[in-house]
Amino acid sequence: MSPCLRLLLLLGLLIPAAVLADEPVDAEVAALRSSYEYGRYAEVLERAGTRIDRGRLSDKDLAELHKMAGLSAFHLNRTDDSARHFRALLRMEPDFNLDPFAVPPPAVAYLDNIRQQMSAELDLVRQERRLRMERERMQAERLERERVAAEEQRRRVEVLSRQVTVRQVESRSFLVNFVPFGAGQFQQGRSGLGTLLATSEGALAVTSIIAFFAYDSLIKTDTVIVDDLRGEPKKVPVRYIPTDNKPQAVVWERLKWGSAAGFYAVYAAGVIDALVHHQDQVVETRIETLPSEPTLRESAPDPAAPRASLHLFPTSGGAGAGFTLAF
Repeated sequence: MSPCLRLLLLLGLLIPAAVLADEPVDAEVAALRSSYEYGRYAEVLERAGTRIDRGRLSDKDLAELHKMAGLSAFHLNRTDDSARHFRALLRMEPDFNLDPFAVPPPAVAYLDNIRQQMSAELDLVRQERRLRMERERMQAERLERERVAAEEQRRRVEVLSRQVTVRQVESRSFLVNFVPFGAGQFQQGRSGLGTLLATSEGALAVTSIIAFFAYDSLIKTDTVIVDDLRGEPKKVPVRYIPTDNKPQAVVWERLKWGSAAGFYAVYAAGVIDALVHHQDQVVETRIETLPSEPTLRESAPDPAAPRASLHLFPTSGGAGAGFTLAF
């Protein structure tokens, strides 16, 4: 198919659609308005009636034609035709009023008289109009609710379509449970208890070490001369605590052994607790929502959480082990 033929077909499809979408206001209504302003009432009355009979008018144009036809008939003293058009106008707009500055007062009074005669009918028209407006309002609200519900449903379906189930399996070492300072608890993800054990054992260990060195600083070293079995004098080194330092030595010695005992007691309690709660594998399942443009990513444990791991490695003389505790 040639480019010119394609262009002609495209124009043939677009031009009717544009004409229908932008349908102009009825040109005859504007022409009749000009004729009415020039006082050609008989022509306006005849042409307005003919145009009304043909139909396909908007409510605004139809009301304008009935108004001009009614006024033209009134000026021609054709009261029956004037009343017929005014009645049709009031049935469309029950509260319509003529402009007293543009229309003679007798015409205004004539329309008001017709309105009084049709008061009961116009009340029904007003009530019907109110009901119609209420139905339209309710219909619009219902359509809006349905639109919002459909949009919410579409959003939920989109979110559900992007949800994936992530299954994370964590293997835990049994030997880590025997490492001090709450390593087993950290491995199990119980950071609170692990921190308490690490703090307690650390404080007790430091106290025992300080007490050990403090006690050792009180010991004095000296030499004494004694006779051996043959009666010859011999120098013998002697370690002792002076009598003046004995009270301090007792305190430091008790503190050293007491803190050491406390360290091992807390350590034993931590090991027992870790063994009770130990699991070789921990499976964690969670649902994640992928971004709008899905990307593959590897699931990994939270880097901010404390982690403990045990490493085995070969050495020249056999094998070695290492322990890592990350906070």
